[in-house]
Formats: sequence, structure tokens, C-alpha cells
Amino acid sequence: MYGYRPPRASRTGTILVASAAALAAAALFNTWRSRKAEREHPPSGRFVTVDGVRLHYIERGEGTPVVLLHGNIVTAEDYVWSGVFHRLAANHRVIAIDRPGFGYSDRPYGPMWTAREQADLLREAFAQLGIDRAVVVGHSWGTLVALELALSHPDAVSGLVLLAGYYQTTFRADVPLVAAPAVPVFGDVLRYTVSPLVGSALMTPTLKAMFAPLPVPELFDREFPRVFPVRPGQIRAEAQDAVTMVPAVYGMEERVRDLRMPVTIFAGTEDRVVDHETHAVWLHETIPTSDLRLVPGAGHMVHYAAPDEVADAIEQTARAGRVGAPRVPGLAAHP
Repeated sequence: MYGYRPPRASRTGTILVASAAALAAAALFNTWRSRKAEREHPPSGRFVTVDGVRLHYIERGEGTPVVLLHGNIVTAEDYVWSGVFHRLAANHRVIAIDRPGFGYSDRPYGPMWTAREQADLLREAFAQLGIDRAVVVGHSWGTLVALELALSHPDAVSGLVLLAGYYQTTFRADVPLVAAPAVPVFGDVLRYTVSPLVGSALMTPTLKAMFAPLPVPELFDREFPRVFPVRPGQIRAEAQDAVTMVPAVYGMEERVRDLRMPVTIFAGTEDRVVDHETHAVWLHETIPTSDLRLVPGAGHMVHYAAPDEVADAIEQTARAGRVGAPRVPGLAAHP
């Protein structure tokens, strides 16, 4: 009929269809890229399953056990690239563990996997692996898990070495920026679509800020799989850790006063991620028997700036923690 015009699709409908297609394409790309990165960087250690959660860990050496807990973004191999792992393996049984959701360790749905929940899980892993009164070393977010292990399971820990940690409640402007992927459903969509792309774009400046004012070490720059932190599963772990960080330290002041074991606190004086005076100095003043070691000119990745000093402190803590230490019931000796 003259003047007839076929119905036109609404602009809104067209935008919705195009957006859905773009999100689906992004999800497929991010899934493919994650699997490709895992093929190119396969697990370098072993696995232990604790309460249905599979944990990946790297182990070398014999002697007094030392457990290494990494911070956010990175994995257990962070201690290998810094040189601390191999320095310790000459005289100790060293176990570096991928915390839940990082590297090749699982982080099942359900709980938020707070520092306390991670510490409880690792305590069970200690029992399965025959780790008897370990020196526990934590970096950055890993210091919260190390402290929870010592506070909630003091029978399993002979001493602490804490590197560049966050210890008291302060405002964190970065938390709202990375919290969204921790939200159920909405966060799931983000971490499979938009978040990996944004994270990839920000990866280089993020790594520079972690090491600043020192440059990113050549070995780390070459070996670190930059896709790992932006895999959908690890994004969820990173977001949950960010959300639970401030609550984890709430009320810690009174609890840490009760620690009765060697504690060594490291921090870089130029740390741009965690202020050393607000956190490291504060914790040292709260635990008067602790040993504070500030590394001039070092940033957040203090174990790269001073690997020998960190390894020596762990050695000293191991010797101090084993003097007169009773054997822990229920923990089998390492074969």
C-alpha cells in the first residue's frame, strides 16, 4: 500500500542486543585467554585437598618448616622470583602456598574467605602435610592470614615474619574501586566481561606502583603471567580480599598484644601501597617484643628489595621459635 513503512526495531532494543553480543564476545575471549595462560604457565608444585578445597603449593628442602603466604594479585611463585624461597630451601622445609582463589588454588562459592577462614583452612592443610610449628611469613594481604594463624592456632605457628602488611583500620580509596566483582550475580557478569579488560589495561601501572620507587625486577617482569590476576576466578578472590581487608584488622590491636612468639615486621620506607608508619611502626609499638626492620628506599615489594635480609630474619625467627618448643599433638612428622 502506498505510504506503508515496515516496523522499525526500537533503538533501545538494538542497543540491548548489541550490548549482550559484546558481553558474550568478551566472556568468550576472557575465558579463552585464561585457559591459554594456564596452558603456557602450568602448575609448578603439588596439590592437597582440604575440606573439599584444592590448594596448590610449592615445596623444597628439609628442616624446620617455613610457610610463605603471598599478597594480592601475585601467587606463591612470588617468593621464588624474589629469591627468598631458594635461599631458605638450603636449610629449611619451605612451603609456598597459593591462597584460595589465587594461582591454582580453589575458592569455592559460599563464604567470603576472610583472613580467619583462610587461616582455618591452612591449619588443616598443615595437619595433612605434616607441618609442625612453622615459621609463617606473610606479605601484604598474606600478613592478615599469617596473623590469624598465629592468633587462632598458636599451636601451629612458632614465629611470624610480616612483610609490608596492613594492620589497623584506615580509609582505603582503592576498596570501592575493586569491590564490585565480589557482589553475587552482578559481580559474576563483571568478572567474565568488563573487569578482565580493565584489569589488563591497568596491569602495568599497578605493578610499577607495587615496586616503586624501585623498578620492576627483570625476572619478575619476564616470568609473571600477567593474565593470571585478570582471570575471572582470581578477580573474585582479589575483590573479596579487598572487601574483607578492613574488617579483618578491626579490633586487632587487643588481640595481637597477646602474641607470645617471635614477630619480625618488615616495611619499605617508600611503600606507596601501605604507609609504613601507620601500619608497621604501629604494630611494632603494639607488640613491644617485636623486631621492626625498615628498609630505606624500598617500596611495597620489600622482599625483592632486601631478599637476603628477609631470609636472614626468617632464619633467626626459626631458631628463636624452636628453642624449647613442645611438639604439637596431632601433627605427623614430615617423612
